[in-house]
Amino acid sequence: MNIHEYQGKEILASYGVRVQRGIVANNAVEAVAAAKQLTAETGTGLHVIKAQIHAGGRGKGGGVKLAKNLQQVEELAEQIIGMQLITPQTPPEGKKVNKVLVAEDVYYPGESETSEFYVSVLLNRGTGRNMIMYSTEGGMDIEEVAEHTPHLIFTEEIDPSVGLQGFQARRIAFNLGLSGNAFKEMVKFIDALYNAYIGSDASMFEINPVLKTSDNKILAVDAKVNIDDNALYRQPKYAEMRDIREENPIEVEAKEVGLNYVDLDGTVGCMVNGAGLAMATMDLIKYAGFEPANFLDVGGTADAKRVETAFRIILKDPNVKAILINIFGGIVRCDRVAQGVVDAYKNMGDAIKVPIIVRLQGTNAEIAKELIDNSGMPILSAVQFQEAADQVKAALS
Repeated sequence: MNIHEYQGKEILASYGVRVQRGIVANNAVEAVAAAKQLTAETGTGLHVIKAQIHAGGRGKGGGVKLAKNLQQVEELAEQIIGMQLITPQTPPEGKKVNKVLVAEDVYYPGESETSEFYVSVLLNRGTGRNMIMYSTEGGMDIEEVAEHTPHLIFTEEIDPSVGLQGFQARRIAFNLGLSGNAFKEMVKFIDALYNAYIGSDASMFEINPVLKTSDNKILAVDAKVNIDDNALYRQPKYAEMRDIREENPIEVEAKEVGLNYVDLDGTVGCMVNGAGLAMATMDLIKYAGFEPANFLDVGGTADAKRVETAFRIILKDPNVKAILINIFGGIVRCDRVAQGVVDAYKNMGDAIKVPIIVRLQGTNAEIAKELIDNSGMPILSAVQFQEAADQVKAALS
């Protein structure tokens, strides 16, 4: 579950991480009030107006602006709230901005130059361990840094039996070229950041940039946070941070009815039981020369009601030109699935206007094929994997 920057900073602050302070606003009037409050509390004379959407690159899209007075705070808030913000991480149509974060200016002049760093905590799936990834090149897309200057990216893997060690936090601060009070501040920052990551059951904390201020403080200017969905049952206060306006509406609807659905960019809808088989099915579609329109795991049960619900979810995507149903009959018998498909097709009437290819393998697969072939419905059946691929290709050619 992704959350907004201001919410990520709330989590960080609760674990003792120093953050750029800010107040969220839903309209221009609230933004001006927030700016006045920030000035009173922090003494800041400038305010940063930051669009709150679940995507990076907001500055490049015009979603982060500096206001030099209260009039500009009001003007920029009116300009940003309600806009369709397009960044490299949004869909082509962008995302609507519903609120802004009015933040303090932390780039004030002082005894030394400011410096920006990149720091993230995430799972290294190759080793099964948490990892801190960091770089001196803060404020830039980490993908560009990895492509052009990979030697400037460092990693620190954490042994789960002992957790983050003090020498590791010190090594991070050293590799970032820090000394004196800034070195000590970074060591504290890394320790608190890792505690926040573990304590919130996050799958990622990305801080870009981490700022060394002109008076050698270390703080988080941004916060991109992803909370592990599977842990939300024990993190109710974080579950309340979910903003469904930022999520794909089809995925939201699918989740509400208990379907594991991920929207993709292709034209072939998938309905499969089991995540591994779903991945193999998407490979099959690509092998046939097409792109999958979704990942959809209907789980161990695939009765008529569940199949019909899955059909309706898939068909909400206007790009779907065909649907491939690929079921392995282990927990559920193939003939029951086949009957469910036929019944669902009958119930939906003319709502299904694309070819349906059904591949059933496992218990009673041959009986299932006969049920579909004798149903009188325009449903194509298959038993072998390659046969299903060939039928998808023929239906879309």
